[in-house]
Amino acid sequence: MYKINCIGILTSGGDAPGMNAAIRSVTRTAIFNGIQVKAIYRGYKGLITGEIKEFHTEDVSNIIQRGGTILKTARCKEFMTPEGRQVAFETMQREGIDALVIIGGDGSLTGARIFAQEFDVPCIGLPGTIDNDLYGTDTTIGYDTALNTILDAVDKIRDTATSHERLFFVEVMGRDAGFLALNGAIASGAEAAIIPEFSTEVDQLEEFIKNGFRKSKNSSIVLVAESELTGGAMHYAERVKNEYPQYDVRVTILGHLQRGGSPTAHDRILASRLGAAAIDAIMEDQRNVMIGIEHDEIVYVPFSKAIKNDKPVKRDLVNVLKELSI
Repeated sequence: MYKINCIGILTSGGDAPGMNAAIRSVTRTAIFNGIQVKAIYRGYKGLITGEIKEFHTEDVSNIIQRGGTILKTARCKEFMTPEGRQVAFETMQREGIDALVIIGGDGSLTGARIFAQEFDVPCIGLPGTIDNDLYGTDTTIGYDTALNTILDAVDKIRDTATSHERLFFVEVMGRDAGFLALNGAIASGAEAAIIPEFSTEVDQLEEFIKNGFRKSKNSSIVLVAESELTGGAMHYAERVKNEYPQYDVRVTILGHLQRGGSPTAHDRILASRLGAAAIDAIMEDQRNVMIGIEHDEIVYVPFSKAIKNDKPVKRDLVNVLKELSI
């Protein structure tokens, strides 16, 4: 075991509120433990272009409350090639970086896993994505904030939906995971959530119209996860217009609103805990693990598990939504 004297930190993939809180936590915990910190800008791209700066404790002052990421993020095609990763490794050696902390989603952790295998670099991942789709952690950094943003938006949409007696399809993010749609629907009192996890099992629209949308309700809101599997909100609005023309349908796509905003207390605390744990893991000589949180305890999840395993949506949540939407 060799001593880690210097770590590199980067944010990669889609941004998520709370990433700055994680950057602050990693930086300060490292410095507290006598480890030098180098900030890598624009994700893996910065490792290739050499856009790197040493961070001191004051570099992360006053960022805990900010959304986005001060390190910027970019999707990097070059890093997907062996040649690009070779350049990245040479940059690390030149900068004297002994280990990497990567904050991002499954794509970012996949990149870290391949890089770690090829060059034997200790890599620690932090789950930073609003989608909450990483296996082995109860929540990801940014998920709680995005959920609250959705809640805020749907509350406002309900005002107009009720006034006009309309059926609204609200499209939320989540890629191939229905966590934002399902929990957003429960929290906002929506009538249904159409999620990719069940897209093959039943016709979710038909089931909703059959069960939920009765004449006694003067408006209805359905949350739809954006996904090729569901077809998104527009797809369902079209179907309603064709199959159930008696309903007055509208669509709202929340889009990148959900990525922004100041992180909630939950996300700030989560990011702070996970960031500190990342440095603990490095000092314990851990490598190629994602730091997660399960039942309020810090856990180390091997990259292979965090990326490959699909995180299941809890069936009982679906039942709760069904029972409460009568």
